[in-house]
Amino acid sequence: MSKTILLYSCFLLFGVFISSISQVMLKKSAMKKYDSKIKEYLNPLVIFSYIIFFVATFLTIFAYKGIPLSMGPVLESTSYIYVTIFGVKIFNEKITKFKIIALILILLGICVYSI
Repeated sequence: MSKTILLYSCFLLFGVFISSISQVMLKKSAMKKYDSKIKEYLNPLVIFSYIIFFVATFLTIFAYKGIPLSMGPVLESTSYIYVTIFGVKIFNEKITKFKIIALILILLGICVYSI
């Protein structure tokens, strides 16, 4: 793998990572009760989450300048791993046997693609 592809892959992985953080922030916001619908959508947590999504989108667009199109979905699948880890650590979600199997399959798919 060339250094260029590796560099752009890092941009994509970082974009996927911050997008996962944004999803967690939106879930945290959705768990709160608000006085009105406007406050539900126009609060700092939601606004900052969408700003992060915006940045993540541009990182993804930038990353596709240097990586093959077929590599993008493989790297973007790492979001399932990040979201699962955040769910366990932040929301105290349980990891079931099926989630573990699914994460292993995702990791195996990434490994197979990289070979």
